[in-house]
Amino acid sequence: MDDQSINAVVAEIRPLLLGRAPGKIFQLSPSSVAIDFGLREPGFLLLSVEPSLPRMYLIKRRVRDLEKQSSPLGQFALFLRKELSGTTLRALEKDFEDRIVRFRFVGTDELGREKERTLVAQLTGRSADLFLLDEKAVITHQARSMRRNVGATSEQLISGREIGVTYHAPSTIKTPRLSKSEHALSETIRSGKFSSASEAADAYFTSLLSGQAFDAKASAARSSLRKKISRQQKLLQELQKDLATHADAEQHKRIGDLLLANLGTARREGNRIKLIDYFVDDAPTIEVEIDGQLTLPEEASRRFGLYSRSKRAVTQINAHIEAARAELSRLKLKELTLGEIIEEHDEASLDRFVSVPPVSSPFGRGWVRERSLAGVSQRELGSIPHTAGGRSKRIPGTRRYISSDGLEILVGRAAHDNDHLTFKVAKPNDLWLHASDYGGSHVVIRNPTRKDIPHRTIIEAAQLAAHFSQARKDPKVDVHYTQRKFISKPKGAKPGLVRMSRFKNITVEPKENLERL
Repeated sequence: MDDQSINAVVAEIRPLLLGRAPGKIFQLSPSSVAIDFGLREPGFLLLSVEPSLPRMYLIKRRVRDLEKQSSPLGQFALFLRKELSGTTLRALEKDFEDRIVRFRFVGTDELGREKERTLVAQLTGRSADLFLLDEKAVITHQARSMRRNVGATSEQLISGREIGVTYHAPSTIKTPRLSKSEHALSETIRSGKFSSASEAADAYFTSLLSGQAFDAKASAARSSLRKKISRQQKLLQELQKDLATHADAEQHKRIGDLLLANLGTARREGNRIKLIDYFVDDAPTIEVEIDGQLTLPEEASRRFGLYSRSKRAVTQINAHIEAARAELSRLKLKELTLGEIIEEHDEASLDRFVSVPPVSSPFGRGWVRERSLAGVSQRELGSIPHTAGGRSKRIPGTRRYISSDGLEILVGRAAHDNDHLTFKVAKPNDLWLHASDYGGSHVVIRNPTRKDIPHRTIIEAAQLAAHFSQARKDPKVDVHYTQRKFISKPKGAKPGLVRMSRFKNITVEPKENLERL
């Protein structure tokens, strides 16, 4: 917070808090506390000395929400509760042109003696801290440095930021211009859109922290996904190498057959043998290296054994390769969807993305491979019927467009969303579209009048189906489309997996030409 913003908050809270006794303390984070001063309108004084975002203002929260957010009181908060017990706030002052606010409390101790305590909120960036001072302004407790540094230099002690020494404000360098974030906060407070400086600051920091939390969660999700993709790619490479080692399986069988066919004519010289190759039209003589310790029948048997083992290995490796390719395809589709979520800053979809385990998808002719991503629950979505004019209320988990012909187009986001769109929202005569042979979103053109859908609308919806699919970077994409009544859900199928009993095909360029509503 900048000096001007702190001034505005202090001017607001001083008349509200003076004469009040501090009550319950909530530990919101290791460096943040909220103090209840018993205000008539629910409100708590937030003091946060996190170096990246030191701040102070009133917050309006329900007690039960603060209790859910809070952790057990830390050592400083425990001392604060004890030392401020039985006191009232007598003075609240901000240091001139400095980001330091002093709360002076006066009361009596257990023996009835008068006591004075000062809580200092030092909102100075990296050196931000909370200090509790006694009557002589000596630091008795501090929030961010509970242990005295044994190796503290005299300069550090003189600075007045060590327990047991007189408090002195740190020397801060005045910057002629506000930082970008400080300027944004100041503008928010002065905007006039909020009833108080605290309300403006709370809105600003809540939005800022929410954005930071979203970015951190998105970065972690993207990093985790990329690691999984990298591991899967390496696994696929290793499997391909293993498969290459068994490429001569048929050659082992062929040599085994030739050894048995040449038992009477083969010419052997140590570990090499000349055989007539009866598998070639002109039956040339070939030379083959064999185990010099084995007879020809034993060598033939060894070759047949190598052939059998290689065949079994090839079958197993191919199965692993198919599974690895399917998993890699699924992960890349998840990466595509995650990119869309991040681009749209969709917090709800990101929460669902990171909280639900991955779902595998079977493959086969006539099946649609779907995004193996978590969607919202059926209970959350509910059943959304058609409304008058074919327009629907906003449906969670879908994107909504209006075609050039005025028809509503809905695009699913994730697997559960697509299931809900196709089987709970779409009507039998609505048109259903999906990219051919690629994972992607279900797309539905609403058709409440049951009339023929204009070809232009079909093209626009098909372009959306191609755009929101794994083939979005291809120049042209085939898209299947059919009426919803020809789509079925096989029993036990994974979310998003459907079967089409009949369909038509259209080839389009992937694009999102329509404006999203």
